[in-house]
Amino acid sequence: MDLTTRKLRYFVVVAEERHFTRAAARLFVAQQSLSRQIRDLEDEVGAQLFYRTTRSVALTPAGEAFLAGVRSALASLDAGIEEARRHDAGEVGQLRIGFGLGAALELTPFIVEEFSRHYPNVEIEMREFGLPDQSAGLSEHWADVAIIRPPLADPDIVAHVLFEEPRVLTVSIRHPLARRDTVSVADILDVPLAVGRSTDEEYRRFWSLQDFRSGMTEPLLTPSTSNTEEIEMIAAGLACTVNPAAIMRYIPHAGVRYIPIVDVPGSTVAIAWRRDRVSPLAVAFNRLAQEVRDREVATVEAIENPFSGVRFTVQSTSR
Repeated sequence: MDLTTRKLRYFVVVAEERHFTRAAARLFVAQQSLSRQIRDLEDEVGAQLFYRTTRSVALTPAGEAFLAGVRSALASLDAGIEEARRHDAGEVGQLRIGFGLGAALELTPFIVEEFSRHYPNVEIEMREFGLPDQSAGLSEHWADVAIIRPPLADPDIVAHVLFEEPRVLTVSIRHPLARRDTVSVADILDVPLAVGRSTDEEYRRFWSLQDFRSGMTEPLLTPSTSNTEEIEMIAAGLACTVNPAAIMRYIPHAGVRYIPIVDVPGSTVAIAWRRDRVSPLAVAFNRLAQEVRDREVATVEAIENPFSGVRFTVQSTSR
């Protein structure tokens, strides 16, 4: 049976017009072609759908019953097509956002609010991921879009930088370096570090300062599962760690000091998704996030320059 939607729509118009000539004019088809399509439809259905006279047509009882079903089916089909198009255009649906500590920091509420305002029919689900998953749900295919801190080793993750902030050395208040206002890489290459319990080699390399070691033996790395766990270890004097400067605001702790590292590139925050799973909503989220970043100049300035009077020797590369 070949009940094409075209034949069904033709049938509905003939039923409404009760006249082949008027129906053909409304459909912009030849009357002869329309009559043939209706005869074919009757053959496929196995029932006479119209009484025909030289002047008009009328629905048979079978035609009346068929018309009700066809109208319902076409309405459902049209609604399904419209819903699919709206999903494809990003007008409706769900957006799952993964993020690590602080997400996009002080920009986060502005970004999410802006997205929600532009896409009120999209359900937003947010989930925080710990240090072991630096992809914030992208690697395990949970997140549609994520707020991450590159670099990451996964080549399938595409990142769009929002901003860059300094890195700090976090030490116990009893550590010898705690008296310093700033530190350089040379000061800390032999310091035992705590690094997030992640298998991502690029992440571990970046936060352990491996690029600055030039063949030196890596110091003892203590794995940590969360930022709060890490800070408690440091406060107890068990290790030090390299963190983004935002940790000063998000995890203040009386037992530790946060010291700017003046000669290393900063840590970038980026909007990211998987190369093999690009959602229109994720693209829209990134577009709006970049617009918010450009608009909230004072907030971004405060994020990128949290240490008044400290001179950094490495230029920002975030934009």
